[in-house]
Amino acid sequence: MNFSYYIAKRYLFTKTSNNAINIITIIASFGVIVSSLALFIILSGFSGLRTFSYSLLDASDPDLKITSVKGKSFLLDDDFLQVLDDNPNITTYAKVIEERVFLEYGDKNEVAFVKGVDTNYANVTKIDDAIYIGDWLDTTYTNTAVIGRAIAIKLSLGVNSYGRPLTVMIPKPGKGFINPNNAFYKMDVQVLGLYTGTEEFENKFVYVTLNQAKELLKYQENQVTALELKITNISASDAVAEELQQTLGDTYKVQTKEQLNEVFYKVINTENFVSYLIFTLIIIIALFNVIGAIIMMIIDKKQNLQTLYNLGTTIQEIKKIFVYQGFLLTFFGMLVGLVLGVILVFLQDAFGLFMITENLAYPVEFQFYNLIIVIFTITVLGFVAAKIASSRINQKFIEK
Repeated sequence: MNFSYYIAKRYLFTKTSNNAINIITIIASFGVIVSSLALFIILSGFSGLRTFSYSLLDASDPDLKITSVKGKSFLLDDDFLQVLDDNPNITTYAKVIEERVFLEYGDKNEVAFVKGVDTNYANVTKIDDAIYIGDWLDTTYTNTAVIGRAIAIKLSLGVNSYGRPLTVMIPKPGKGFINPNNAFYKMDVQVLGLYTGTEEFENKFVYVTLNQAKELLKYQENQVTALELKITNISASDAVAEELQQTLGDTYKVQTKEQLNEVFYKVINTENFVSYLIFTLIIIIALFNVIGAIIMMIIDKKQNLQTLYNLGTTIQEIKKIFVYQGFLLTFFGMLVGLVLGVILVFLQDAFGLFMITENLAYPVEFQFYNLIIVIFTITVLGFVAAKIASSRINQKFIEK
């Protein structure tokens, strides 16, 4: 066994005659345990929050979206659709028409987007899971719509209010004088359901059938504003998007879900990184206790160190004793903190100990990646702290 390591273990696990040093060591260990526990829980919390946030996007955005580079809409032909049908990475796709509209309900008005979708849209996104009240679009009924909960609140609109329809209006294209009484294409719809999701999503869409949108906007039969795609492997979305972009050419733009929500993804990742930095700073502060504990131990064991030095132990080997001691102190503290952290994360995931609302537990997710981050951070910082503390030892200190 390594001589320095053996002595370090003896010093770490054996009580000294000086109670103050014992107390300082316990405080240092407790600081490492708490900081390790906190860092792991924070990282697990952000992992859960990221997964939860991304799940909300599953209802509003497809895996891939194809739009026209020039103009709002484009015409589909058999060759275009054949490219999608022949691609093994594409599970299914939906035709979409999207345009900004005015909404009128009673004496209230709101600006939103009408989104006409075909019957396959529910297979492309998880919009069914987002339905808060009522039902999704049913093609057996005409002039129906599903709107965001926030829009319904602003318009004071309920589901299945048969006495008063929701009016969807879009300005007629053209130049010159416009008669105010005939300036809009209009469509009255009956609201079948409300969907929920992110704040932006709830305030954005009025879903109608594709044929209703074509009729409102006076589009041709094969005219759409976008195609939304579901792919077999979401992790390969960048590669599939690049392949489609090369096949379709510069006339079209193929975007992934991450590109469609670039700001959202950046905010989530930035918050996670900033939180990691903050708690790493807390760990560094906690490790000052470790440095103090080791220095106190060095002073307390000075006579023993002189004996070891006189017996032929080098200064470097004596330094290693306290490097090992500091490293072991932080390592075992980290293990205890991680064990407690893993237990708490699994308990929160299973039983929802901490709630955001009455029906929504704070999301957490266990990931080995977070374990690796904590182990790496604590190990490196603990080693640095031990090196700093042991640097006090030199020949002058031993012989003094």
